[in-house]
Amino acid sequence: MAKVDLAVPLKKYFGFDTFKGNQEDVIQNVLDGNDTFVLMPTGGGKSLCYQLPSLIMEGTAIVISPLIALMKNQVDAMRTFSEEDGIAHFINSSLSRQAIDQVKEDIVSGKTKLLYVAPESLTKEENIEFLKQIKISFYAVDEAHCISEWGHDFRPEYRRIRPIINEIGKAPLIALTATATPKVQHDIQKNLGMQNAKVFKSSFNRANLFYEVRPKTNSIDKEIIKYIKNNQGKSGIIYCLSRKKVEELAETLKVNGILALPYHAGIDGPTRSENQDKFLMEKVDVIVATIAFGMGIDKPDVRYVIHYDIPKSLEGYYQETGRAGRDGGEGHCLTFYSNKDLQKLEKFMQGKPIAEQEIGKQLLLETAAYAESSVCRRKLLLHYFGEEYTEENCGSCDNCMSPKKQVEGKEFVCAVLETVVLLKERFKAEHVVDLLKGKETSDIKSHEHDELELFGSFQEEDERLLHAVIRQAMIAGFLDKDIENYGLLKITPAGRKYLEKPTSFMITKDNDFEEEEDDAPVRGGGSGAADEVLFSMLKDLRKKLSKKLEVPPFVIFQDPSLEAMATTYPITNEELQNIPGVGAGKAKRYGDDFVKLIKNHVEENEIIRPEDLRVRSVANKSKLKVSIIQAIDRKIALDDIAESKGMEIKELLDEIEAIVYSGTKINIDYFLNQIMDDDHIQDIYDYFNEAETDKIGDALKELGEEDFSEEEVRLVRIKFLSEMAN
Repeated sequence: MAKVDLAVPLKKYFGFDTFKGNQEDVIQNVLDGNDTFVLMPTGGGKSLCYQLPSLIMEGTAIVISPLIALMKNQVDAMRTFSEEDGIAHFINSSLSRQAIDQVKEDIVSGKTKLLYVAPESLTKEENIEFLKQIKISFYAVDEAHCISEWGHDFRPEYRRIRPIINEIGKAPLIALTATATPKVQHDIQKNLGMQNAKVFKSSFNRANLFYEVRPKTNSIDKEIIKYIKNNQGKSGIIYCLSRKKVEELAETLKVNGILALPYHAGIDGPTRSENQDKFLMEKVDVIVATIAFGMGIDKPDVRYVIHYDIPKSLEGYYQETGRAGRDGGEGHCLTFYSNKDLQKLEKFMQGKPIAEQEIGKQLLLETAAYAESSVCRRKLLLHYFGEEYTEENCGSCDNCMSPKKQVEGKEFVCAVLETVVLLKERFKAEHVVDLLKGKETSDIKSHEHDELELFGSFQEEDERLLHAVIRQAMIAGFLDKDIENYGLLKITPAGRKYLEKPTSFMITKDNDFEEEEDDAPVRGGGSGAADEVLFSMLKDLRKKLSKKLEVPPFVIFQDPSLEAMATTYPITNEELQNIPGVGAGKAKRYGDDFVKLIKNHVEENEIIRPEDLRVRSVANKSKLKVSIIQAIDRKIALDDIAESKGMEIKELLDEIEAIVYSGTKINIDYFLNQIMDDDHIQDIYDYFNEAETDKIGDALKELGEEDFSEEEVRLVRIKFLSEMAN
């Protein structure tokens, strides 16, 4: 098609005066009848790249799109630009037979310029036969990353698009995605048979977004509530991996005075739509959602995106964080990271085909590397998407705002590059690190790599440092990952050049995301008391009471409970029972003296209490505890209770400990007597009767780790606390 002045239809249909980025070139390429591949970040205006040409060209454009909500959203938007409702339609499983007939009538009459179909609908024989009869201007494949097994949202039905297009009839093809690594891009083009397509790639850099990763601790809910309250009135999305966590967190936010709603595929359609609309219309501030939420949601002023759980891939992370600040304004991307979450995600993959597990594992490793790295997060993200970021400090990520000290890494880089060459570029990063660390893994031994000169040459170095060296050598362009072979390391010409003439290479050590100790059963007590004077007074009071009642101090309240009291200043028994590890039973039994002491301290020192920052717990959390107590009353074996609740035995013991620390008396003698002999039970019981602390580690040291297991000690501690404290 001859070059068209696109400014006129742009203004006429969409009301814009200018195009964004390379939209105009993309549209002209489509109008010229060429295959077109568009890589454009979220908020870059991908939809316009097929909407505008569809209005100009003769016939109907077929848009293949993965989500019903996305189709409806875009059809509604198109209809606002036209006087004719029939200008845009969708065909999917949500339509009645009568509605589908109306859609077909509008297409045949020439009213419809844009038809959205799900890939599943496209494969239906009756739809194929119908589409063969109409004039198709072009095909558009939206969210094209769904084609690739290496994409973050792979859908097998997407891989059947090309054969069906061939059957319906030839027309130009435009594929669009907001997230594609070089591997995924190659996969999409190959599968759609569009290797000769003109590729339009916009920068993936979203300069207005601030990236931050925090360790995921037991007080994550408290951190999130504090963050939201500090950003009162701003719109935000919180992503969780499970539906259960979505429901729980939305409830927790609500009882803490935050306008929040849940969104996941298990909620019925009308409620889900209503929750989405309330968020779009600003009737609520926060949506807590699984990744089912957000594709095609065009809310420009989302000010923060929080990831409660680390995403399964960096593509997913990039797309989800990309929903913040689409208007160019403030956008904070806060992610909570724990290595345990990655282990859980790996477990979920078990049972899938080996190739799929391997891909999933590689994607998880990339995500972990991003979270743990101390390098500029923007530089890492852009490198992942095949783009170079040359600034030394982006000024808008946590790593750049608090840079870590760098160390000379020339020796490490040379060793890594030499190893990759020595291994003939046939192994992954993990193997290279194992070799340098001198680990005698089955893989190392079977290849006889333990006989190589470099084996064990960096035995004393931290494994994480060597992984950081590999990643930073990749960013420098010395190494590459083979996209066809699950991450095999290859040396680049620049890497070979560096080996010939090494120069100084400064590296940054990774962030240290140490896991929290699981020893203490009380959760969320904070890392220390805000009011050290009050904390000291509370400890004195506890000591006095412990002498009077002849019980160890920890039986009354644990340190984290006292720390929480010295931070939130509870001045009634009702407030006291909301302190972690207290509960109604203990508040009633010991509370009066503590509340009186705190009240006097608050009045004497004219303290303003941060009562509104107290995290109120959700009533339904107690449903689990009630059902556990009932099961114990019925003398059901603890391992059977754990299995029926879908829990590990350790998780069940956490819950039971929380129950007894909160002042509820339970009797697990029936279970103890089945699995332990009386002398064993008595030895542990006597230990706690004399002990200064209830820590399991200290108990095992004293009692002897060869004779007693952690589980046994925890079980008897539950018996002791239940009998002595409650």
